[in-house]
Amino acid sequence: MMTSRWFAVSALATIMATATPSGAVEFSIVGPRAMGMGGAGVAVTTDSLATYWNPAGLAMERGVDLRVAAGAQVVDRGDLGDILDEIDDVNLGDSSAANQARLQNLLNRLNQPGTSASAAAAGGLYFKGWLGNVAVGMNVSDVATGGTFVSTPASVGLNGGNLSVDGQMALRGLEARQVGMSVAYALANGLLSVGATAKVIQGAAYSSFLNIRGPEGTVDFPSDLSKAKTTTAVGLDLGALVSPLPWLRLGVVAKDINEPTFDSPTGGEFKLTPQFRGGVAVNPYESLTLTVDGDLTVNKTLLPNIKSRVISVGAEQRFGKAFFLRAGALKNVEDSLSTVTPTVGFGFRLLALTVDVGGDTTSAKGAPSHQGRSG
Repeated sequence: MMTSRWFAVSALATIMATATPSGAVEFSIVGPRAMGMGGAGVAVTTDSLATYWNPAGLAMERGVDLRVAAGAQVVDRGDLGDILDEIDDVNLGDSSAANQARLQNLLNRLNQPGTSASAAAAGGLYFKGWLGNVAVGMNVSDVATGGTFVSTPASVGLNGGNLSVDGQMALRGLEARQVGMSVAYALANGLLSVGATAKVIQGAAYSSFLNIRGPEGTVDFPSDLSKAKTTTAVGLDLGALVSPLPWLRLGVVAKDINEPTFDSPTGGEFKLTPQFRGGVAVNPYESLTLTVDGDLTVNKTLLPNIKSRVISVGAEQRFGKAFFLRAGALKNVEDSLSTVTPTVGFGFRLLALTVDVGGDTTSAKGAPSHQGRSG
């Protein structure tokens, strides 16, 4: 028993010790329960979605679980969407000084550092089961991230007596189509658990440019945006959970520790450098769960000069065994344009069927964001 306990403690310590600052694609929120709880899932996820959040969670509760989950998130920094709409509304046939000044003012706002938009989406099929004393899991899923920003500063020009818009926006995206296999083992009578997920990932990388205003008077999305450069790599996640008291659980996960790398259509590379995230869950009483998650590293994004380090807090109140209410909040503390985003969600269970819905929306002048999850 002592050997098993020290093995789990060593695994937890190893993951924490290697959590030094590094860059990575931002951590995506997967599943409606986590979304309703502010994006916190490392210490509380023990169903089949633990294959993503923390494979050690698979061993914390026995059972068979099959889930389908999907969700999406869009963050608009600096009113990018509204500015592009206003640019589209400008009459390019009016070359008066006033109209030219109006258009240039809009373009100046577009050129401001940080004005950008990013998106993330995730979905798939997730399974959990048992082989003797070992918990096993599998997921067939897709986690996609992307972003757009001004790559060539925009300015007003003249073309045959009409106003024109010079400047381009860059679009970048990475879609990680993956099959993951997980194993987890509980030690010391459930005090500790460790787990691992091995993934075969087909990375579909997108990179293109678009005119801020095309010849037809609208944003011109290029046809080659749908043409991805696909390469395959292997990824490895490690996780650990410790429950020193019946009402307390501490978790940590290290994702993509071997740095899977994918080719970019432009000849460069997209690299999934390691992500480290920790979580704490407390049960003041049996039906209430309080949890906090946080990125232990500052993660890169697909946008220049935008980094991600998200702190999440959440709560779940269970009513009987069939209904759940959830609330939480999250904030990217590395993004000056990020606001605190509140989240809500609910779930209900009918026999073997569980339905969960979660989402959030927030808007602040200059930094609106809209996010949602359902499953």
